[in-house]
Amino acid sequence: MPRLVVISNRVAVPKARGVAGAQGGLAGALNAALKANGGIWFGWSGQETSDFTGSINYVRSADGVTTATIDLEPQDVEEYYNGYANSTLWPLFHYRIDLTKFEREFGKGYERVNERFADSALPLIEKEDQVWVHDYHLLPLAERLRSLGLTNKIGFFLHTPWPPTNLFVSLPYHERLVRAMLHYDLLGFQCDAWLESFLHYCWKELGATVDYQTGEIDLDGKKTIARAYPIGIDYEFFSSKIDTPEADAAQQRLIASTRNRTAMIGVDRLDYSKGLPERLDGISRFFDRHPSRVRDLVYIQIAPPSREDIGSYQDIRATLEQKAGQINGAQSDVDLVPVRYVNRGYSQEELVGFYRASKIGLVTPLRDGMNLVAKEYIAAQDPEDPGVLILSRFAGAAQQMDCGGEGALLINPHSADDLAHNINLALDMPLAERKTRYEKLIATVRDENVQRWTENFIADLSEIAR
Repeated sequence: MPRLVVISNRVAVPKARGVAGAQGGLAGALNAALKANGGIWFGWSGQETSDFTGSINYVRSADGVTTATIDLEPQDVEEYYNGYANSTLWPLFHYRIDLTKFEREFGKGYERVNERFADSALPLIEKEDQVWVHDYHLLPLAERLRSLGLTNKIGFFLHTPWPPTNLFVSLPYHERLVRAMLHYDLLGFQCDAWLESFLHYCWKELGATVDYQTGEIDLDGKKTIARAYPIGIDYEFFSSKIDTPEADAAQQRLIASTRNRTAMIGVDRLDYSKGLPERLDGISRFFDRHPSRVRDLVYIQIAPPSREDIGSYQDIRATLEQKAGQINGAQSDVDLVPVRYVNRGYSQEELVGFYRASKIGLVTPLRDGMNLVAKEYIAAQDPEDPGVLILSRFAGAAQQMDCGGEGALLINPHSADDLAHNINLALDMPLAERKTRYEKLIATVRDENVQRWTENFIADLSEIAR
């Protein structure tokens, strides 16, 4: 079996008692792939250095996952990470052209860091290795590796949406960026919508020959395959958290604090793509329309801060605090507060308990590549008394979790009316219907798990002949 070399912006560095950083999402998925295939995970350490040398820091964990990291200069971090990746590509890929910054120096820093990644990663890659690159930080990395003589199979997976062509062409040098991406052998997207947007761009703007059935893109005789690979959660691992003392304590803590009200929960990184202000507008509309139900429902919004050095993230935090305060000011009584806004993170065990105690889960991003919180919420439910998932139709997860109209309640996150209406439906939904919806959703979450995601991608990469 070929060894796997994973390359991503950040690396979850192993420690003596496990892996640092996020336990879900990309970190959990890639650790699962590396455990199964062996190899190395390479990326930025998160640390800065005054003078870039390219020297590599190695860490090997007890379960055999080896990480290799490099430090970047402050200018690299500002231009490549805070700049082009998170102030240009991230908002553009989430359809927020109004927040997208087009700065020439950002683009230069992005190219420079991708070259540094290629130079440092090349010596780690052996002849038969398969290389799997991740996310929008490293779109041109394959082209850089090819220019250094690498002939190995290289795959790429995008964890964000891919915007429609009429938005993407606003990016300076957009053709150059996509042509660089076509040096990958296999391109993976979260769902059909993002895949179709990419294929349309290649056909319309590059004049490539595109086979929409197979995903083959032929540009000047060079062929690349593009397909959808919906990412899942590590279902068995996540389920094992349900019966832990920490999860049980968190569940009982939340139930006790609600005082016979139904708990409704949202867990989102503090980001403008998550639709949090719009979500609070929908909750406010619900309470305005159903004032008597203030005593039936309490909403808990957990929103850990992120990217606090970027101005737009500071703005979203201030907006949320203001909107939560307005709802509570209008709807609170001496013995209740309808909205609890919590600006901190919790352990995975605690989140499992909170999910299980909440009979409505709100996952309403304006755009999202997939959104694993939707899947975690379902995995945490009690099969005998499951909650209802309200899900944005603009999340990648909606394609799987609609279940023919019998799974999640799909909503337009821009519509306060739509959200308010569906909160009311969820509150009054009979147990029999909740169980029917849950059974369809849990089958999807259980079967379309992260192991299947990695197996499918790696198998397809293995089959592609260069």
